Amino acid sequence: MAGIGNMGQVVRLHRPARRLEGYSGVMVPPQLGLYVHLPWCVRKCPYCDFNSHEMRDWDRLLPEEDYLRALERDLDWSLPLVWGRTVQTIFIGGGTPSLFSAAGIDRLLASIRARLRLAADVEITMEANPGTFENERFRGFAAAGVNRLSLGVQTFSDRALQAIGRIHGGAEAHEALEQAMTIFPRLNVDLMYALPGQTVDELERDLDCLKLHGVSHWSTYQLTLEAGTPFERRPPVLPDESVEETMQTLIEERAAAQGLVRYEVSAWARKGAWCRHNLNYWQFGDYLGIGAGAHGKLSFHDRIVRHARHRNPRRYMSALLSPEQTDPSSGALADLSESLPQAPWIETAQKVPAADLPFEFMLNALRLHEGVPASLFAERTGLSLASLSKTIDRAVARGLMSADPDRLRASALGWRHLNDLQALFLTE
Repeated sequence: MAGIGNMGQVVRLHRPARRLEGYSGVMVPPQLGLYVHLPWCVRKCPYCDFNSHEMRDWDRLLPEEDYLRALERDLDWSLPLVWGRTVQTIFIGGGTPSLFSAAGIDRLLASIRARLRLAADVEITMEANPGTFENERFRGFAAAGVNRLSLGVQTFSDRALQAIGRIHGGAEAHEALEQAMTIFPRLNVDLMYALPGQTVDELERDLDCLKLHGVSHWSTYQLTLEAGTPFERRPPVLPDESVEETMQTLIEERAAAQGLVRYEVSAWARKGAWCRHNLNYWQFGDYLGIGAGAHGKLSFHDRIVRHARHRNPRRYMSALLSPEQTDPSSGALADLSESLPQAPWIETAQKVPAADLPFEFMLNALRLHEGVPASLFAERTGLSLASLSKTIDRAVARGLMSADPDRLRASALGWRHLNDLQALFLTE
């Protein structure tokens, strides 16, 4: 996950920002994660709207060395924004990060350890595609420090995989999953449903495969036709709404039967297997994002800022590796907070207006089945929960939120109509 969008106006981070209206300040910075984006894929899937770039002859053309150097420079320039803070989680996403060599991932993580203080139990997740699975290379990822793998299986059906443009087949998905479970202590499998021509029986066979392998964390996603994708321009025939609902019910029943808890809208896991990095997003924590197209959110006493890097990897690398850029180790570190927003690899650096904070917080927190402690709203936004009392009362009266004064939590009805519930907070 590269971020949850940017809101607000572009600001310069170095100027003492005026206190946001109604904003009392974030007294204690929230948990900090690090997101690293590796943007290349062997082939871009027709449903994908992520910042990923297809490569041909990727084994010859992948600019691994230059990109790793650019990531190191990006991190060097960003350090003053997170001085003294401990990174609890790292997520290496894409694209297809497993295209990178084991030596490259080892170098990346070594560079991060040399620059940032990591928690002793830091969670390090890496995304991978079964079509790029090589046993020895994946053992190298684990040796480098990756302790959680997210495997993009999507489906075990050869027909469905071909229909959605994946580069692997069902047999490869089974083999990758079987091997990955012997290498990594924690594993997530991405599974898509409501695929072109998919029947309920076909989804049931996919769920049987997850049960067969004993997967302890599922991320399930209904296929949607995203703007700007080939599937939006040439829509495939998808199951109708009644079939989609039957599929969702089937997933719920099968997950529960295997002892998995739906702790977030799209996430199911056994106790102890929850993704800490994504939990940090949903609890409105902080994350620094580096890499082409990476997004981040950082909290300061007088402001909350969202930032994004340029999406084009060539432009991103060129800007960071240009000889015109001052060496971050040259003694100019004290001024980096001044130059960062104007840096050519930064697309935006935006202060989140106070009026947007309630919606941004609820957009994330209400995705969690148990919600969050009511006190977390003030801790993470610097705003008083009293400012939301009328909207919360309205949501409770409509049956969309729990009436528990100590938790901000969607009701069962609210979860089924989550977009409507979240939208209530747009006007705050």
